Amino acid sequence: MQARAGRPVRLKRSEERLIAAAREARMRAHAPYSRFKVGAAIVSEDGEIFSGCNVENASYGATLCAERNAVTAAVAAGHQSFTAIAIVTSSSPPAPPCGLCLQVMAEFCSELSVLLANPKGEVVRTRLSRLLPRPFSPRDD
Repeated sequence: MQARAGRPVRLKRSEERLIAAAREARMRAHAPYSRFKVGAAIVSEDGEIFSGCNVENASYGATLCAERNAVTAAVAAGHQSFTAIAIVTSSSPPAPPCGLCLQVMAEFCSELSVLLANPKGEVVRTRLSRLLPRPFSPRDD
């Protein structure tokens, strides 16, 4: 069980594996400027896990977020339907993804389960639709 604002969050084994993959990816993050390491792992509809970490750059605009790295790794492998993503940061409570990453996730799945975690064992379970209630979509152009 993981803590969430004083309340326990009971994790499924699949969620534990997803968080573990994100935690492992976070260890490979390249964050010499912010020192804020992030790891993410996304699972496709068929159960395959893809991970990513943030990769900072001296030209800050060239920095890539962990969540977008995980999504693009999955897309590059031929997957475009996802069921859950885990994001591990050092923040307490665990930090949500930035707006740009939320929009990229929404491109593929509006009802994605989102697990926010940190090394202290805190976990927040939410949904993409709650973090980004009205994403930009093809209907908006």
